[in-house]
Amino acid sequence: MIKITFPDGSVREYNEGVTGLQIAESISSRLAQDVLACGVNGETWDLMRPINNDASIVLYKWEDEQGKHAFWHTSAHLLAEALQELYPGIQFGIGPAIESGFYYDVDPGETTIKEGDLANIEKKMAELASKKEPLVRQDIAKADALKMFGERGETYKCELIEELEDGHITTYTQGAFTDLCRGPHLASTAPIKAVKLTAVAGAYWRGQEDRKQMTRIYGISFPKKKMLDEYLVMMEEAKKRDHRKIGKEMELFMFSETVGKGLPMWLPKGTALRLRLEDFLKRIQKRFGYQQVMTPHIGNKQLYVTSGHYAKYGKDSFQPIHTPEENEEYLLKPMNCPHHCEIYKWQPRSYKDLPLRLAEFGTVYRYEQSGELHGLTRVRSFTQDDAHIFCRPDQVKDEFLRVMDIIFIIFRALNFENFEAQISLRDKVNREKYIGSEENWERAEQAIIEACQEKGLPAKIEYGEAAFYGPKLDFMVKDAIGRRWQLGTIQVDYNLPERFQLEYMGSDNQKHRPVMIHRAPFGSMERFVAVLIEHTGGKFPLWLTPDQVVVLPISEKFNDYANEVKAYLDSQDIRAIVDDRNEKIGRKIRDNEMKRIPYLLIVGEKEAANGEVSVRKQGEGDQGSKKIEEFAKILNEEVQNMINKY
Repeated sequence: MIKITFPDGSVREYNEGVTGLQIAESISSRLAQDVLACGVNGETWDLMRPINNDASIVLYKWEDEQGKHAFWHTSAHLLAEALQELYPGIQFGIGPAIESGFYYDVDPGETTIKEGDLANIEKKMAELASKKEPLVRQDIAKADALKMFGERGETYKCELIEELEDGHITTYTQGAFTDLCRGPHLASTAPIKAVKLTAVAGAYWRGQEDRKQMTRIYGISFPKKKMLDEYLVMMEEAKKRDHRKIGKEMELFMFSETVGKGLPMWLPKGTALRLRLEDFLKRIQKRFGYQQVMTPHIGNKQLYVTSGHYAKYGKDSFQPIHTPEENEEYLLKPMNCPHHCEIYKWQPRSYKDLPLRLAEFGTVYRYEQSGELHGLTRVRSFTQDDAHIFCRPDQVKDEFLRVMDIIFIIFRALNFENFEAQISLRDKVNREKYIGSEENWERAEQAIIEACQEKGLPAKIEYGEAAFYGPKLDFMVKDAIGRRWQLGTIQVDYNLPERFQLEYMGSDNQKHRPVMIHRAPFGSMERFVAVLIEHTGGKFPLWLTPDQVVVLPISEKFNDYANEVKAYLDSQDIRAIVDDRNEKIGRKIRDNEMKRIPYLLIVGEKEAANGEVSVRKQGEGDQGSKKIEEFAKILNEEVQNMINKY
């Protein structure tokens, strides 16, 4: 018999070799119908995989990320099985689950798979899924795997196998399709009730631009057709909210092939919006005791070797910059943290100096593959709202609470009201891969848990998800149409203080290592603005929006008065523009509502004679006529009330 420990701490005994599905069945038949995968000692497993030793277990359903991952991973294999039947001789690359759905990279040879072919592939997938084929996991020797895939002409799979360690290779088979795969998967294809293939794209094999360009087929699947229907409605809404489309319409940012791929340039309106966001956070940070610093965009290569970033990001960085001096190399910085460590080191520190909170809007550079670039959400140059807190171990909890306060202020101010948190802790069993003392880890992990409890923040705990250098807390936000985004992260770090030999003199007159906390409420300014655009549909809060007011003269006779109105609004720190095009007023109203300007002020003969404006508010229609001074006062009070709340 073996002991199985459940998330609530209860323990049950089962026969050795029991599966996750059998454990679910022992609890309730309904649970057994809903469960998709299980977590065994922090690792996601198939439901049919036997458990031979004492273990902790979590049962994952569709609502859990791990459940969705197994569901979509199996859907990727179902796609490959359908392609194998429809396109004999097709070769397969990789087919993972992704954040929303799955994809498979394939080489169809001389055949071209087009958007128009997707419906037929979907039909074949539905036919295969209805057969309820079990997925069978098998351990296989490296030589046997090379022989099996080699005989099938699977050159891509053989390349992957060559890099694997013998004794750790597995395959999964459903029906006539066998794939090289680690898993996890569903027990069978039966739960897959609705599939939509969403796109066909090109993707270089293994993301390397000098390799074969393969065909990547994206898809998503659900256990109920109703879920797919709801998803498709959401996707239509997402198209309308695409930050690339709205950013162009509102003249916020641009890209230039001449400047370079993935290097965004902020236009005047976008720059003003971004600077207001930065000023907003700077004001908050000042209240919380942060000091602003500025560091160079480059650093000596050795700096990043010391920090470990060169080993981690070296392949994804721009090539080193060689100076005329022999053996001197610099890198465009991939992270701000090493620079802040050097600022900490520049003078001796005492326990009385801590916590030291250093903040910077620091631009960093990563050489993302061109096929992975996407608007502002995936770029090669981005600015992090970085801050690093150097503190004593006994200060970690208080600093966590303070950072959480900052994040909550930002979420409230920008109407991100639906969010959840995930606490990432060490693996319960394997502790060898983590740096730092057992005492410090326990203290930091408990501090994060207690901080969430004190704030009344429901947080999902994930064991084994901590970084090797420390535990962390991530915030996942649901936007206006239900999509989840990771915004805001707080990470404890024992690694960089060790690597840079950071010290402070304690009250005992002994030298100690500080704990380093990384925090970025926005994450990157580029990605945050992209998410904010899509969350609001470009209808930003009044204090943030690029143009608060547009003045619309009903004919060119009133252009002078329109400009007088604008000049007065400018004097009251109200951001206003004039639309003096030779167009009918109805057209001007429609065009400027499309630009998402909150207030439209229509001026004609009556308004000019009385020193008034006819007010129209975005989404609410006509508000009547007001003296220009009265309108300015109302608008400024509205803005001030918003700002004062935070």
